Amino acid sequence: MVRAAVMPGPLQPIEIRSYPTPDLEPGAILLKTVMSEVCGTDVHLHEGRLSGVPYPIIPGHINVGEIAATNGELRDVAGEPLRVGQLVAFLDVHETCGRCWYCTVAHASTRCPSRRVYGITYSADEGLLGGWSEMIYLKPGVLVLPLPDGVSAERFAGAGCGLPTAVHAIERADIQLGDAVVIQGSGPVGLSAAILAQIKGATQVIVIGGPSSRLAEATRIGADAVIDISAHDPEERAAMVRELCGGRGADVTIEASGNPQAVREGMAMTRDAGRYVVVGQYTDGGDISINPHLDINRKHLEIRGTWGIDYGHLWRAMRVLAKHGDRYQWERFISRRYSLEEAQLALDDVAQLRVVKAVIEPNAR
Repeated sequence: MVRAAVMPGPLQPIEIRSYPTPDLEPGAILLKTVMSEVCGTDVHLHEGRLSGVPYPIIPGHINVGEIAATNGELRDVAGEPLRVGQLVAFLDVHETCGRCWYCTVAHASTRCPSRRVYGITYSADEGLLGGWSEMIYLKPGVLVLPLPDGVSAERFAGAGCGLPTAVHAIERADIQLGDAVVIQGSGPVGLSAAILAQIKGATQVIVIGGPSSRLAEATRIGADAVIDISAHDPEERAAMVRELCGGRGADVTIEASGNPQAVREGMAMTRDAGRYVVVGQYTDGGDISINPHLDINRKHLEIRGTWGIDYGHLWRAMRVLAKHGDRYQWERFISRRYSLEEAQLALDDVAQLRVVKAVIEPNAR
């Protein structure tokens, strides 16, 4: 039997349930879970803020595990064989069709209507399809990515979904050499975006967020300035950014806070003819009021949304970890590791911002 932490429904306590070890269909893989992250999405799932979630679910959408068994000779996207005992990650997004208009014409597979996601849109009644479990069943066609030399399970899990999500946001941001970049939000997505902005050539990176433990991480990874949201009101924060950026404002601002109120504030601290990228609004947090003339048109402001990740973002994130992991040490984002029985505590700690990153080790004893 395989033990898993199950989210029965919104606001219901996490339960430990047992499932039979699954038989593998041709092309399937069984992973022994090494680490599974707990992120803001899991908090949103527990609060019932995502529509269409087929509760009960086994959460955990970004994971690293050891291949325990396969059914058939399987290969990764580079054509290399996948072997029992190999340490791998996998793209949580599955069942994108490759045939619809979004997949074939728009090249935006994150908007494919057939798209499903491990730990989010698969029910626990369908099997071990989330990472808060001793084993994860990888369906045929799941895209597997081996961890390269130098990328440990801790380093990958510390980056978690924040890094590939930030890869997508940075891709949308089109940062130029010498740009001043503001990151709204100091969680895992914001911290990774601050790292990637530097790699892309930004010469000034400002992180706005809290609490102090997260701002300390922003400073550690090279942010030129941090602004504590608890110490300044929105008008003061915007004025501080403009002052730091030559009176104009940031060339690029990336919203990674998840708070809708941050959007108008971020627009105000972005220079005329600048770019504003929204990545943090994964759930419907409510409406805000803007003036299209003053806030967008007269500013000649470019606004870009960012939704989800595809395999390319995960692949690029892994390459960044392999090249820059020793410099930025994503594993230091992990504030605490939790056992399967402590999944509820991990979820609560993330919700209350008591940790930068929480990971569950389902097989730890």
